[in-house]
Amino acid sequence: QVQLVVSGGGLVQPGGSLRLSCAASGSIFSIYVFNWYRQVLRKQRELVAFLTKVDTTHYADSVKGLLTITRDNAQNTVYLQMHSLKPEDTAVYYCNGVPLVAWGQGTQVTVSS
Repeated sequence: QVQLVVSGGGLVQPGGSLRLSCAASGSIFSIYVFNWYRQVLRKQRELVAFLTKVDTTHYADSVKGLLTITRDNAQNTVYLQMHSLKPEDTAVYYCNGVPLVAWGQGTQVTVSS
């Protein structure tokens, strides 16, 4: 059973950067794709980026050029580097996979001066 634990959120000023981590444990070889999502209060969860087993990446149009998804196989961790953050990037960020695993708590990112 795969578990994904997200960390790295916090308060950052507009224009700042953050790196989120998604640490995987368990049978991670069964995960074909790692997805990053975000959810703003009272809105639907939004897929913002994914990384496949063959290192193909995809970004939502709303975040293209602002997010970079990478992985460290030795650490079983997938990262989401965020640049030039704006207040509208404020959300809870989650990591999940394909196939889907149990949702974790996510990490709050707040962009505010």
